[in-house]
Parts: sequence; C-alpha cells; structure tokens
Amino acid sequence: MDFLTLLQVLDSTVRLATPLLLACLAGLFSERAGIFDIGLEGKMLASAFFAAATASITGSVWLGLLAGIAASMVLSGIHGLASITFRGNQLISGVAINFLAAGMTVLIAQDWFSQGGRTPSLMGAGRFENITLPFAEALSGVPILGPIYAELISGHSILVYVAFLCVPATWWILFRTRFGLRLRAVGEAPEAVDTAGVSVIGLRYAAIAICGVLCGVAGAYLATGLQAGFVKDMTAGRGYIALAALIFAKWRPWYALYACLLFGLLQAVALRYQNIDLGGFVIPVQFMDALPYILTVVILAGFVGKAIPPRAGGEPYVKER
Repeated sequence: MDFLTLLQVLDSTVRLATPLLLACLAGLFSERAGIFDIGLEGKMLASAFFAAATASITGSVWLGLLAGIAASMVLSGIHGLASITFRGNQLISGVAINFLAAGMTVLIAQDWFSQGGRTPSLMGAGRFENITLPFAEALSGVPILGPIYAELISGHSILVYVAFLCVPATWWILFRTRFGLRLRAVGEAPEAVDTAGVSVIGLRYAAIAICGVLCGVAGAYLATGLQAGFVKDMTAGRGYIALAALIFAKWRPWYALYACLLFGLLQAVALRYQNIDLGGFVIPVQFMDALPYILTVVILAGFVGKAIPPRAGGEPYVKER
C-alpha cells in the first residue's frame, strides 16, 4: 500500500467514524446518567430522514440539520417519558423507538416523495460541502506532512470537525464541571444526589436531551454529509455499533474516539479492498463487509476485558418517602 492509498483509506475512516462517534458520545451522556439507550439507531434514522426531507424541500441544509435534531429530540423525549417518568423498562423503550423510526421514516417518505421510501437526491445548498482549511493547497507539496494536512485533515464537512471537537468538550463537561460530576453521580448513586438536594429526574432528562442533540447531528450527517439523501434503513446498524464502541471504550470519551476510529477503519477497508487474494485464498467481499459487525459481536461477548457500566444504569429511580 503506497502513501497516497493509505491517506485515502484514513480519509474514509474519518468520514465513516463521524456518525459512530457522535452516536457513541450520545450514548455516553445517557448511560453515564443511568439511562440505557438502545434507541440510538432509531434516533439517527429519524434524524437522517427529516434532515434529508427538509433539506430537499427547503433547499437549506441548515434547516435540515435543525429538523433532524428536532426529530431526534422528540424520540429522546418519548424515551425519557417512558423510562424516567413512568419508570418503564429502558431496553424495551429503546427497541420500540427503533421499530417506530424504521417504519415511520419509510411510510412518510413514500407519502411525501413517492420514490420507494427514499428522498430526492440532495445537491448544492441541500448538502454539507467539504471545507478546505487555510494553506491546504499551499502546503500540499511539502513531503509527508503536506499531503496529511491537505488530504486527511482538510477537506471534510463542518460536522466532521464538530464531531471530533465534541470529544474534548465531552471530557471537559463530564470530568471538569459541576454538572458533569452530578451527571456521573446520578448514574452511580442517584439516592446520594437526591439527598444533596439535586433533581435526579432533571439531570437524567438533561442527559437524554444532550443524547438527542448528538444523535440528531449524527443522523443529519449521514443523509446530508456522508450521503446525498435518505434511503431505507440507511443507518445500517450504526447505532448498535456505537453502543459496542461505548462498551469497548468503557464509557470514556477519549477511548470512545479510538474505538469509533477502529470501526471506521474496518468499514473503510471493507469498502476499498474487496475479494482480497492471500496467495491462492480469496477473502470474499461478504466477509469484508461483515467485519465491523463481527467485531461488534466479539466486543459484546466480552473479549475486550471486563467493562463495568454505571451501577444505577437501567434502574428507574424511586424517591424514598
């Protein structure tokens, strides 16, 4: 593999890891507050559809982004209502959101656009364009560092840079602010937080609201940045992969970045290298496509070491009287 090909693979890795990273950070906020969220997939899917549909109708990708975030937050509100207010089973609520989004998006898309459950292709102002960073062209001729800056770091849409900036922002919020300390405490010992006079319900709703925003950005990026429109089930299990990455990262922001880049690399390799010949044995393309999902199963089976979730995760909080 030559240097240019390596840069192209890494460039694809960054693009493919972006929605995973945003969804992983979304799950990080939610689960750190004690709310397990299997519904990341459904929120991303709903966001992708409404972002693409709004961008197609209005011609504005920014309105599409807002619509995608709004759709994701509505589903987050439903999940919060079911699991926090009514103390329902969080896993069942998340699965229900996934089924709701999978059916609702195709039904509405067919009713609005009559294109087999997809939206029209987005062009021009309906998509996030790639940004060329300062001096990228001037430095492209510099050996090694120039191509890395011009081809790998520069040339992505704004949501890619937002996703990577969210990693240090998440670390700072969770581990360097009073809000983050309380949020983590709610996921570990909600009764202690309640005793201190802080609203457990309020903090958990704040966590799922942040989760909704990040899932909304992830879904909008899928439909208006990574691709040019919405198609049926376009998330393709990315919500579940993000959950596996979250477990792999042991609920830590920086580790989440590395885990998502690993999944993104596997997807990039699967897209670029198909039917690899290993000296008489050809690896079929189907195996390459399945690699990210195989790694997901391996991680969830516990082969990456013991991952201990927040102690109060999945348990509704009942205030003592």
